[in-house]
Amino acid sequence: MNVRTVLPSAGYGIRCARPTESGAVAALLARSFADDPVMVWMFPEPARRARRTARFFKLISRQQRPRAGAVRVAATRGGELLAAALWSGPGRWQPSAARELAALPGYARTFGVRGLRRAAEVENALHESHPEGPHWYLPSLGTDPAFQGTGVGSALVREQLAHCDRLGEPVYLESSKASNVPFYERFGFRVTGEIRLPGGGPPLWPMWRVPGSGPDHGRAEAAAVQSDRRG
Repeated sequence: MNVRTVLPSAGYGIRCARPTESGAVAALLARSFADDPVMVWMFPEPARRARRTARFFKLISRQQRPRAGAVRVAATRGGELLAAALWSGPGRWQPSAARELAALPGYARTFGVRGLRRAAEVENALHESHPEGPHWYLPSLGTDPAFQGTGVGSALVREQLAHCDRLGEPVYLESSKASNVPFYERFGFRVTGEIRLPGGGPPLWPMWRVPGSGPDHGRAEAAAVQSDRRG
């Protein structure tokens, strides 16, 4: 077990991920999501889970890269990745039909024939719960387990939220762990409901943040987003 919890002495910066870092970003997110309930449910075979989870994150980071916001990382000057976040700007959270079709062979290799149907059902459930209207979307945020608890993930979120506040734009995400809900609440996110995955999958908690929200703001606005969901 890697128990390092001290940041590198040289510090780190936040930037867009480079094209050559797609594999490293995917591996970092796979490590971060190793015990995630949704990933465990999607990839039930422990022996194959790490490899398939990394392959999954590589696919979605490729899908993410052309969108506004793209893939943001916290990294040292020497190139060590500490945390990564996938962001989509307003109106850019859903890939085009052409991109989805092009990615289908990769998804088939990642999930297998049996798992592909489950993956499609999960995607449909998330899409049906996704709010309408312009907003930023944070589908995935992960900190390397070696640096969890050091504040690097918080810094990565805070940097983008400051940008969203300057633009006056809200932010949406789904938390797949109940224990992560308080983390996001510190930034002004509020739970707006619960998403139940088909086939007895684990729940997710959709969360909404209005511009300028802090820990004591946004409760009424977050509740209001319920009426702005797809029915």
